[in-house]
Amino acid sequence: MTTSARERAARLSCWSGPVDPNPVGGGITNANFRVEDRGDRFFVRIGEDIPVHGVMRFNEAAASRAAHAAGLSPAVVHQEPGALVLRFVEGRTLEAEDVRKPGTLEQILQVVTRCHRDVPRYLRGPTLAFWVFHVIRDYVHTLREGGTRFSSELPRFTAAAETLERAVGRVELVFGHNDLLAGNFIDDGERLWLIDWDYAGWGSPLFDLGGLASNNQLSPEQEDWLLDRYFEGSKDPPPRRAYLAMKCASLLRESMWSMVSELHSALEFDYVAYTTENLTRFERAFEDFESQ
Repeated sequence: MTTSARERAARLSCWSGPVDPNPVGGGITNANFRVEDRGDRFFVRIGEDIPVHGVMRFNEAAASRAAHAAGLSPAVVHQEPGALVLRFVEGRTLEAEDVRKPGTLEQILQVVTRCHRDVPRYLRGPTLAFWVFHVIRDYVHTLREGGTRFSSELPRFTAAAETLERAVGRVELVFGHNDLLAGNFIDDGERLWLIDWDYAGWGSPLFDLGGLASNNQLSPEQEDWLLDRYFEGSKDPPPRRAYLAMKCASLLRESMWSMVSELHSALEFDYVAYTTENLTRFERAFEDFESQ
């Protein structure tokens, strides 16, 4: 797939002449490349729609453009079916330990808040919703149909999701990024950029907050700080139990994302190990949630 993706990146109509795409590692949904053309650098994402994951490229492009207009993400310079070209950002991709640093976490919270509150001002055209419990239910159907090795566990996952959805209750609607892995933040030495809008959509702010905490293993004290700062001044902040439920749901969704990818992805990535890691963390978080 990488060879054909590289050829496709080289043939995009936006280039002034022949280019030599250089693969960029780290992508687990797309094949990514760096391209130099006319003295400028560009980041190329090659990937079709992925219906089993709810990834639709028209939505990714709309979110990317709006995020750039909001000052959060690099500019989109070209789009065609299966390809998105952005300005290349020189910087360092964050690791989870970076996210946990107080100063960096402060910057990240500002970025997340701007995502929720500013990106909707610039969105154009149709966009998607992202409701994690729908995602989980759809994953259950996909896994059952695909003959997953977790078939016997699907009823338990379904029951856990129903418990968590009841605990979340009513939500505030925001436009979320919904994939706040450390690797989706780039530090250029002066500011943070938020990239990769594959899963962007309308949903609860608790999913981004819970996902940020779970993906980067924030301490309980950091989680308290995150919630207090995000909902500072709110007249009706959500109950902490609702947050804990959404944090568990984010881990269950990440686990099931990987289970589905085991069946359907052609990218070179150790999905089995990723499933094991996230499922272990979900089980631990769900036990803690039930003990509250």
